[in-house]
Amino acid sequence: MTIRAYAAAKRTLTVADKLYEVNWGLVALITLIACVGFAMLYSVAGASFSPWAGKQMAYFAVGLVLLVAAALTDIRFWMSIAYPAYAVSLVLLVAVLAVGHTALGAQRWLSFGPLELQPSELMKISLILALARFLHGLSVEDVSRPVKLLIPLVMIAMPAFLVLKQPNLGTTIILVADGVSLLFLAGLSWWWIAPAVGAVAGAVPVAWRFFLHDYQKARVMTFLDPESDALGAGWNITQAKIAIGSGGLTGKGYLQGSQSRLNFLPEKHSDFIITNFGEEFGFVGSIALLLLFAIVIGYGVQIAMSARSQFGRLVAMGLTLNFFFYILINGAMVMGLIPVVGIPMPLVSYGGTAMLSVMFGFGILMSVHVHRQVEIPRHSGGII
Repeated sequence: MTIRAYAAAKRTLTVADKLYEVNWGLVALITLIACVGFAMLYSVAGASFSPWAGKQMAYFAVGLVLLVAAALTDIRFWMSIAYPAYAVSLVLLVAVLAVGHTALGAQRWLSFGPLELQPSELMKISLILALARFLHGLSVEDVSRPVKLLIPLVMIAMPAFLVLKQPNLGTTIILVADGVSLLFLAGLSWWWIAPAVGAVAGAVPVAWRFFLHDYQKARVMTFLDPESDALGAGWNITQAKIAIGSGGLTGKGYLQGSQSRLNFLPEKHSDFIITNFGEEFGFVGSIALLLLFAIVIGYGVQIAMSARSQFGRLVAMGLTLNFFFYILINGAMVMGLIPVVGIPMPLVSYGGTAMLSVMFGFGILMSVHVHRQVEIPRHSGGII
């Protein structure tokens, strides 16, 4: 069978064929990492499934169904809804600023009865889909042309501005990083990248003066000198460092983390949960967890490289990089390498919207894998 005939056959895969094509090894790895999260949530609650571990397991179960459903969906469908999904996510971000629910000093959620939705999590995936669809139709030369480049830059800037206004600096950083990474992967010239880096550096004083809130400025100053106010603004990062450092080489043992049990750890179930893991399992356990994350990222890169369509490659790499940025920022944050910006550790930190969005992202990544032989023309004719 020729490659073209094989690709044509792949376009008519049955549901059974698609289930067989799902990379169940990656699904098992994702499940293993999620189980680490369940164990940590059980630990920080004082050896109890309530209030976090039980709910997180339910979120993951729903997310697993979502993953499989997304994986079985033709990649051309995701391409066809890319722009509408982006538009809906943008409208939801505007709605957050108008009628959003406020918690912990930030307006980031929409309430639908007992359910709460964080639209910024949906925007991460929608932005990747929309940019991938737009860049799919461009040549390498077109990506660096000013007129063509303006459109994706606006697509990145609009949600980034709305999320920054919530305020949510961490998610803003990830949105910008996701978008710029896709432009780079699509062939953006270094002649654009170098001046852009300079412009960002020059914009830092402006952002400090006009955009950053007082608590965000305090986080930056605390990052530079956390010991100056160890019992106040520097409490979070100081206690996080103590927890990680006290774990030593092999940790204190499961359920033996004193920092979390004595409630010294801040946000021990969400943003700082990895500090409890470091305390209980030490340096060895932390490296093992990072290796699991690295294998997942390796799977994502491999899936991107095997896709026959530009859209599939860009979507797979965008989702993989989004996952990587989560890990990078949260890990650096809890170790005091960057200011605290409020980014959870994917699959490990507690949070319904974050868990479902990560699992949905993995589902689309798996869809790229299942439909990797599908060829999509570089024009709209290939969109169903």
